[in-house]
Amino acid sequence: MGTEREAAGVVASSGRKTQKANLRFEHGGAVARVELAAPKANIVDATMMTALEQTLDTIESTPGVKVVVLSAEGPHFSFGASVEEHLPDAIEGTLAKLHALLRRMHTLPAPTLAVVQGQCLGGGLEVVLACDLILAARGAKLACPEIKLGVFAPAASALLPVRIGAGPATRLLLTGASWSADQAMASGLVDRVAPDEELEATLQQWLRDDFLPRSAVGLRHAARAARRGRLRALEAELPSLEKTYLEELMAEPDGVEGVRAFLEKREPKWQEGS
Repeated sequence: MGTEREAAGVVASSGRKTQKANLRFEHGGAVARVELAAPKANIVDATMMTALEQTLDTIESTPGVKVVVLSAEGPHFSFGASVEEHLPDAIEGTLAKLHALLRRMHTLPAPTLAVVQGQCLGGGLEVVLACDLILAARGAKLACPEIKLGVFAPAASALLPVRIGAGPATRLLLTGASWSADQAMASGLVDRVAPDEELEATLQQWLRDDFLPRSAVGLRHAARAARRGRLRALEAELPSLEKTYLEELMAEPDGVEGVRAFLEKREPKWQEGS
């Protein structure tokens, strides 16, 4: 879920106009660089998700890609999903679209590497969790703040325990705490941390060391093998979590109150005894 209203952005991608996502190929086509392109917030709303799906179409049809890099324009990776799209008349479609995108990211024909700077929250963090590896700027902050709005993050609830274990995942999900890049690395959530001003240089060195010299075929099969645990969580756990969110949480007054309070810029009025 997001913490700021949608920011607009339209960029060119492969010769056509695509809203909110930019795709380019680097290193002779071996690196597919996907950028969230709605700074400063890079809200993961329906338009952004559609744009990302279009970039995946192109990547899947492009031979020779050895790694997909997911990054973002502006000072922040993403403030999260659109809060407006978590209201009762939109939430079912929002969750379905996001969860379909995350599953599809797990079937890409190359390893995926997220590059995170600034705030990486809620739905933005869930998109990052669908990547194989994570590089973070030292000043980055990662969090699942949904609990502060009286809800929870279904995809993060499925993926975080697989990546970092039940204990650390529970702390993130139940408290809404914000982790620094160093804290996230200590937990195993982040794989590398770089000074903010060296983020791009660190990425390029990582590409030269561990991806560009490798076989695209080998990387494809290794990525598929490495993703099996996360993909099982998405297939086995996420449908039940999504159902709990839609049929149980959203049936409670508090399931909507936190979202409405945020949009109305007021303190939530939780139901008595909650």
